[in-house]
Amino acid sequence: MQRRDVLTRVSVATVAAAMVSPSDLWAQGANPQVGTDFLKLETVVPVETGAGKIEVIEFFSYMCPHCNAFESTFSAWVKKVPKDVVVRRVPVHFLANFEVLQRMYYAMEAMNLVDKLHAKVFAAVHVEHRSFGNADVAADWLASQGVDRAKFLAQFNSFSVVTKATRAKQLTTAYAVDGVPALGVAGRFYTDGAMAKSMDRALQVVDFLVAEVRTRR
Repeated sequence: MQRRDVLTRVSVATVAAAMVSPSDLWAQGANPQVGTDFLKLETVVPVETGAGKIEVIEFFSYMCPHCNAFESTFSAWVKKVPKDVVVRRVPVHFLANFEVLQRMYYAMEAMNLVDKLHAKVFAAVHVEHRSFGNADVAADWLASQGVDRAKFLAQFNSFSVVTKATRAKQLTTAYAVDGVPALGVAGRFYTDGAMAKSMDRALQVVDFLVAEVRTRR
């Protein structure tokens, strides 16, 4: 989903994928190409992983239908990553009210609730058509899921969560993300569904880049 909520890069990828399937592209034996399948960042973005680890970031928004569709595929991929790969989700801030959802995500992360509730938030937005316009609405919904309302609000308003939301904005800018879902690798590379021709192939591109980073470090 683009910043201005118009035709998305992933929508373009869907059309492209209908003309050239990912399996046909890989069958040609060509490795992903910089400038075509992924971008190499001009300025390296600092990562939060330790030595010997490779950071992969998923940029997403709970409001994005393409992120909703991608979630089950991405979650399955995350479960299979090698031990030296650290996956982070970063909620974007393309609209003003996205900050509520950003801080909601980081509050859930602080409370160890992401595994339990991440997919449910997507369902609340895209199936139940709920709007999380402010912290109280988010707190009421989380309370309906068995979460302590007061503890959530304490986390939502905490310095740590506000700092993480600010950092998310900085990362989104540093990676020049203009549509989601999108993927960053090791602070050096960026890809998305439009470049890779589908989000499934974008994950294959990420696998390729992870292997490249591993062999060159």
